[in-house]
Amino acid sequence: MKRLKTIFTMKTSKFLRAFALVALLGSTATMISSCKEDETPSEDSKVGTVSGTVTDVDSNEPVEGVTVAVSGVEGTVATGSDGKYTVANVSIEAHTVSFSKTGWLPTSVTVAASKFNADKVATVNVTLQNASAKIQGTVTDALNNSAPLADVAVSIGVAGSDTTGADGTYAIENLIVEAYTATFSKTGYPAITRTIAAADFVDGVATVDVEMGSPELLPGKTYFDLLEADKWYYNEYRGGGDADAYPHWDWACNYMCALSFEGAWAEQWEGTTLQIRNDEAAGHRNNPADLEVFDSYVYGAKKITADNKILSLRVRTHNADEAAPAHFGVQVVDLSAATPEAKKVGENRTYGSEVYTDYEFDLSEYVDKEVVIAVGIYRAATGDYWKQLVLRAIRFASAKVEGTSWLPGTEVVEGWKLTQEMVRSTMTNANKKFTGISDGSANRNVSMTEGYPVVYRSWRATHHIGYEWSFVPLHKDPEVTPSEGYLIKTRGSEASVNTVEPEAYYYSKFAIAAGNNQLTLKTRNFGSNYTFFKLTAITEAGAVTHIAPVSNTATEASAAENGCWKFKHGSGGRDNPEEYASFVYDLSQFNGSNVVLAFGVYKGEANGNESKLVFYSIELN
Repeated sequence: MKRLKTIFTMKTSKFLRAFALVALLGSTATMISSCKEDETPSEDSKVGTVSGTVTDVDSNEPVEGVTVAVSGVEGTVATGSDGKYTVANVSIEAHTVSFSKTGWLPTSVTVAASKFNADKVATVNVTLQNASAKIQGTVTDALNNSAPLADVAVSIGVAGSDTTGADGTYAIENLIVEAYTATFSKTGYPAITRTIAAADFVDGVATVDVEMGSPELLPGKTYFDLLEADKWYYNEYRGGGDADAYPHWDWACNYMCALSFEGAWAEQWEGTTLQIRNDEAAGHRNNPADLEVFDSYVYGAKKITADNKILSLRVRTHNADEAAPAHFGVQVVDLSAATPEAKKVGENRTYGSEVYTDYEFDLSEYVDKEVVIAVGIYRAATGDYWKQLVLRAIRFASAKVEGTSWLPGTEVVEGWKLTQEMVRSTMTNANKKFTGISDGSANRNVSMTEGYPVVYRSWRATHHIGYEWSFVPLHKDPEVTPSEGYLIKTRGSEASVNTVEPEAYYYSKFAIAAGNNQLTLKTRNFGSNYTFFKLTAITEAGAVTHIAPVSNTATEASAAENGCWKFKHGSGGRDNPEEYASFVYDLSQFNGSNVVLAFGVYKGEANGNESKLVFYSIELN
């Protein structure tokens, strides 16, 4: 029994070991099977190849030596003599394929993952445009004796860019022959833009040399300064206080000293005077003689037309005689020229007399151009050299103007002295808001030559109507500095009733359009009498329209004869601007036209008093 038990135990143990082995083998087989099912694809299955051919777009011939780069893939390849290329180990996903070669216009193509075929190959064939043209040049520094200017960014947009080196040169290559716009920029210098036409390329090269900054075209004024020159909107500027043809030539009507001056100048009773700089302490007497460059001058931007091509100067001199005259002249700068420069108009003039004389300068060369005009005096000797040129008038017309006469031409309304030629050649005023309030800090009571010029000069910064509009004193001078605002007025008992011809008026030209076809005048008057006034519009074709206000806030106001309106309103002043009467005018009938607008004051009723029209403000909106 004992032996049987042992045998049984041994058999059982073998069975269990065999069972365990079978179980272990089964488990291992299961694990192996499971591992095979979970195994990820090899890396080779995720990558493919991009290949293709590069040809010339014009000849369809293969292009050799094109550099091909695929985004996300290190390195580049080059096309062979057959134009073919192959890039391996490219992941099967979106890529940008770029093609470049010196002398050819670069291009790029986006390849999506779906473009790879079953063999994991994406075929990308492209054509290249021959682009062997280039733009090159040198940039110099006008502010440093035309030395080469480094670190200038030169750009023609997406087609290319470059930066100048120490020698000032640049080159933008791989271009096709077509039009480009090049921009030159550097901190501290105004940017310059140049247009390059296809015709500018010679043998595939367009040379564009640029001078940044600007030399002085007039003393103290560079090209960029002159771009900002004040406009000479009108055809007549008068100076001085002598009332030798009142009221046309009277101190209250003559605002030449509000213009732009350089050098030495002064407002004197007889006129606005250009002077030779002769301050010994300032070293002026060491200045050399120079009959090409002004010592002092007045300047402004002016549109020249057939109606105003003759510039007339009415002048006299101080500290000069026939033996030692003053030397003066006119120079013009055409800023639209390829190389702007100050050019003399005719020859220098000489004069040495206390008697007024009229000189003419022909500007026909500049018809249909807006140019900068300078009237100046020259230093003819070094040392203690002292001359003065008195400017009594600067006038523009189609012919020479002499004496104290009005500008010649055909009047738009009889008696107005405003001619069709003046209307056509008056420049459009770019400003839209104007004030009649003078600087209260300016001392106007010192003298004509010291006080009032300070007031007139202060007008420049405020768009004062006295500076921005042109005053025509047909019969009566104005009051220029009352606290209520600039005012024009009628005569008293010596004037007869007339609602056609104003006693005085202001005019300016505007381009009327949506956004500035409504005009608002804020005004007041004085006393118990009515003030008669009207707004008149005159087109460049000469059509005259008297415009009635569409609304007003005056104490009393109503229509009167010949398009005039009469009103009474005593409130308003520097400190209570909301109290003025507002007259609102609709100008939309003139949309798209350049129109002269004139505010005139009229002797509308017989009385012994002056009637006054105050200009607190004028606004177009």
